[in-house]
Amino acid sequence: MNLIIDSGNTRAKVAVFEKNTIIKQFIIPSQQLVETIHTEIIKKYPIDYGIISNVGFVSSKDIGELEKSVQLVTLNHTTKIPFLNLYKTPETLGVDRIALIAAASQQYPGKHTLVVDAGTCITYDFKNNKEEYLGGAIAPGITMRYKSLHQYTSKLPLLSKIEASLSIGASTEEAIHTGVSGHTALEIDAVIDQYCNNYPDLTVILTGGDAHFLSKRLKNSIFATSNFLLEGLNHILAFNNSQ
Repeated sequence: MNLIIDSGNTRAKVAVFEKNTIIKQFIIPSQQLVETIHTEIIKKYPIDYGIISNVGFVSSKDIGELEKSVQLVTLNHTTKIPFLNLYKTPETLGVDRIALIAAASQQYPGKHTLVVDAGTCITYDFKNNKEEYLGGAIAPGITMRYKSLHQYTSKLPLLSKIEASLSIGASTEEAIHTGVSGHTALEIDAVIDQYCNNYPDLTVILTGGDAHFLSKRLKNSIFATSNFLLEGLNHILAFNNSQ
């Protein structure tokens, strides 16, 4: 079995895979990651190999503790990957974005694929039908947009996201929801349209914490999945073990 760790800024998504199937998932606060993995996972599942995508604050000491129990791959720009990375600065490419393209390469081989990850940031990552990663874009996520309006102005309130059904906000709160929730969906649709103009047979994947929230508002045809990054990490681990 494989131990797959996607560590963010405050919490980690952890999954146990049997080949390509998720057996169990966990959401673990980052400061409790090592202890929970040892007590709740390693003792209960026959883990052979592991991989960690660390965009948060898992220390090298904690990674060293995990390596005592699991043959662990720490994903970075030097890790062997199942696609050709044509990014101009591969050392700056986020490991989460690498994992997403790995999943696209595994699940949609030979197809132009755009992965939209709607999390803290909204990232767009594209690989062509030759399994070449060309790059993409990074934009503020929904929560970041709400916070920015509040923090960088003197009078706008901090709001929580809701589905904005109005095209014209008739109050300040309505205007914020329309500008953030409503217009973010319009923005994503516009980006997808741009890619579709260049790649008519495009496959679009929507993932990340806000994927479900946004999927109902997009006019474009997409595949929404919550485990795409974990599946990509598992594929990278399997790819490295086969080399």
